[in-house]
Amino acid sequence: MARKVSYFYDPDVGNFHYGAGHPMKPHRLSLTHSLVLHYGLYKKMMVFKPYQASQHDMCRFHSEDYIDFLQRVSPNNMQGFTKSLNAFNVGDDCPVFPGLFEFCSRYTGASLQGATQLNNKVCDIAINWAGGLHHAKKFEASGFCYVNDIVIGILELLKYHPRVLYIDIDIHHGDGVQEAFYLTDRVMTVSFHKYGNYFFPGTG
Repeated sequence: MARKVSYFYDPDVGNFHYGAGHPMKPHRLSLTHSLVLHYGLYKKMMVFKPYQASQHDMCRFHSEDYIDFLQRVSPNNMQGFTKSLNAFNVGDDCPVFPGLFEFCSRYTGASLQGATQLNNKVCDIAINWAGGLHHAKKFEASGFCYVNDIVIGILELLKYHPRVLYIDIDIHHGDGVQEAFYLTDRVMTVSFHKYGNYFFPGTG
């Protein structure tokens, strides 16, 4: 029996820009989607424009003060948030850019919707190429990541499943996810990553 695959894609998510010279380029998501279309892969999947996560959704993991800051800060007013920028580690690696909160809302909503569909047996596999921002911590941004959509998705899965295995194959250690579930035996995190020679984040 064929497995049901849900594919989440927001056509606007690739339009956000971290800034000139920044290595994180959301536009790559549009290129990935183009490959999905041209290879006809979409014909084998259920395609969804994802839900946009609310502040309440994000606060299932993150602190209210941090999420409120992400919602309010912008390039036009960031001079008034100097203390918060430092406290929440928002700056060079994790810059303030136009539409920052909306960007977080879009990729986080897709992961949350995917987890919900898995729980409700709508699909067997859920794909969100925009997600996977595994460095974000409860109280701060880190490594180009602001909202940890993975942690929020896993918290949703734990509503229906006694345990979750999280496998991270990014070249960087999935430190934010590991830290979030370090004290529970309900989530096992496995990260395959490069380590040594001061390679970010220097853990794992």
